[in-house]
Amino acid sequence: MRSITYLPLIFSLLCAVNVSAQSGAETTTAATQHNLMPVPLSARFNAGRLPVNKSFTVAVRGQVDDRLQAGIDRALRRIEGRTVLELARGRAGDAATATLVVESGGPGKAMPSVEEDESYSLEVSDRQAVLKAPTTVGVLRGLETFLQLLDSDRDSYFVPAVQIQDRPRFPWRGLMIDVARHFQPIEVLKRNLDGMAAVKLNVLHWHLTEDQGFRIESKKFPRLHQLGSDGLYYTQDQAREIIAYARERGIRVVPEFDLPGHATSWLVAHPELGSAPGPYTIERRPGIFEPALDPTREEVYKFLDTFFGEMAALFPDTYLHIGGDENEGKQWDRNPQIQEFMKAKGIKDNHALQTYFNKRLLPILKKHGKTMMGWDEIFQPDLPQEVVIHSWRGPGALAEAARKGYKGVLSAGYYIDLIFPTSDHYTVDPIPADSTLTAEESARVLGGEATMWSEWVSPDTIDSRIWPRTAAIAERLWSPRTVTDLDDMYRRLAVTSVRLEEVGLTHEKNQAVLLRRLAQGRNIGPLQTLVSVVEPVKEYRRNQQRPQTMLSPLTGLIDAARPDSDSARRFAATVDGLLSDAPRFEAHSQQVRNILTQWRNAGPELEAMIDSSPALHEARPLARDLDELATTGLEAMSYISRGMAPATEWRNARLAALDQAAKPKAGLEFPVISSVRQLVIAASELHQLKQMTPAAWKALVKSLAAPPKQIGKQ
Repeated sequence: MRSITYLPLIFSLLCAVNVSAQSGAETTTAATQHNLMPVPLSARFNAGRLPVNKSFTVAVRGQVDDRLQAGIDRALRRIEGRTVLELARGRAGDAATATLVVESGGPGKAMPSVEEDESYSLEVSDRQAVLKAPTTVGVLRGLETFLQLLDSDRDSYFVPAVQIQDRPRFPWRGLMIDVARHFQPIEVLKRNLDGMAAVKLNVLHWHLTEDQGFRIESKKFPRLHQLGSDGLYYTQDQAREIIAYARERGIRVVPEFDLPGHATSWLVAHPELGSAPGPYTIERRPGIFEPALDPTREEVYKFLDTFFGEMAALFPDTYLHIGGDENEGKQWDRNPQIQEFMKAKGIKDNHALQTYFNKRLLPILKKHGKTMMGWDEIFQPDLPQEVVIHSWRGPGALAEAARKGYKGVLSAGYYIDLIFPTSDHYTVDPIPADSTLTAEESARVLGGEATMWSEWVSPDTIDSRIWPRTAAIAERLWSPRTVTDLDDMYRRLAVTSVRLEEVGLTHEKNQAVLLRRLAQGRNIGPLQTLVSVVEPVKEYRRNQQRPQTMLSPLTGLIDAARPDSDSARRFAATVDGLLSDAPRFEAHSQQVRNILTQWRNAGPELEAMIDSSPALHEARPLARDLDELATTGLEAMSYISRGMAPATEWRNARLAALDQAAKPKAGLEFPVISSVRQLVIAASELHQLKQMTPAAWKALVKSLAAPPKQIGKQ
């Protein structure tokens, strides 16, 4: 047996994690640690605090419009909800005695606009808070910051003294919600608009048509929504309601009507527009399908002129998204008339034919006062520069468009439906630090959008796929590029996630609802332990692991699991502390054991629960993997604590078992496996500690603890 006495000395040499204070935006001194998200451009905290009590009042100087008054009323109700104080209704008449004074320079534009001035300043002293903004929308952004500053101690509520100057880095900060594959009721959209406003997003990109559904009422062509929606669509009055709701919160609504591909639901009602004979039926599967409009027929453009004229009158925003993505042109290839048309016009391939379609569509949209926007695929030679490019291919593709004179918006890296952790999205920037764009070219990069494609979300689960990760994307699009501290982002994100519940979002609470349903009323504690350390598979592997259609119920364990496991991240940090923080070795050791013991103890109850619920049978391999992880980790901890390196056979067997556990089951995988593997490696390599430098030791652990390669994007 080897002595463990040298371990603390070696551990003390290992590089400890140095968590610096959040900077990038200007902050002050001292030990000020704020919970603001997005981080403001400049925040200078001072001594003192402004009491928030039952005498809290708001006074307004300058111009007042309906949005400003409604925004103040919402803010007061949220303060009441958080403090249980009953506050005075309306606005105080005397600015000298009001707790919060709002100074608005004017209402700004009648409808939110990409040119809107969203800047504001907020100064809080121990006597009064003063919020100034040139527009109502700027006031709304400042009110959200004021609400985020609200804090408490044992005896009272308060806002810390602070001076804030703030404005967004990008004017386009959006969330795309696909309501075509899985329809989302109007209340889902409203609560997500409230969530968007809370983190200063300003564009709802409303994806309304797809192969799986046509979701907006057309009075000109009623068969579109009657036959293409299964009865699940928004009336035009409901669309106006959403637009008005968004306007009150300073949010634009940009509709998307996907053309010429992704067009099955159009052709169910109007097969005469298609590139192949009908009949067509609504698509129930996920994926890319062949139906496409026929770009060679004049009747198609007459139809679209009438349709877009109707939609232009309904949606007031300047921009209209035509999709334009993933059209493989297979129907075009098989249509002799289309091939003859291409030959006669000198159109060399399907990309050029789609550009022809776009160039025919552009004057139609311009006639109705709209600016065309579309996905990367529309970016082809001869595309007019007035078209806005929406990039799913990456900052490089966006930069290429900007260099060629096109405005653009980035979504690559912000595909929240792919279930990547928040940290992955947070490190993506529309204009990266190493960008070579000139100032003029950079100005063409309007911003970015998180994209919630809805193949695998229901009204019960969509919030958990959007939030809280999208709050971090909102920060990337609002805050200075230098705000990059991942640890601090996660700390503030946890606070933000709870705040988002107060506007009605269900991302936190609905997990327990789903688990109770699966457990048939039994104690869900053990099931919560399991689901807390698994994540749904990433990218497009869900349908490979667990094939379903658009009619399948989305109520399984995979739907309850969250995209970014807090428990896995905390466990990883504790294991890292164990291996690098000698002064707290014993404390970390006990924490690791406690977590592993909790996993092990969940096993018997999980087995009983699985036996009594057929819906949970698919979770049995996961429960057994969890027990394997716990046993392996506890054995490794025993070796580490005793300073006794295990036999090679033990190491090989345990690593092989971890490789098996790393294989997804029921569409779920364990992000904690790499941390357990680290423990096995640490136990097995104790004899090397005396001979290795700290850097070499950490490199060894990292390389040997890397999980097996997973299936890539399909």
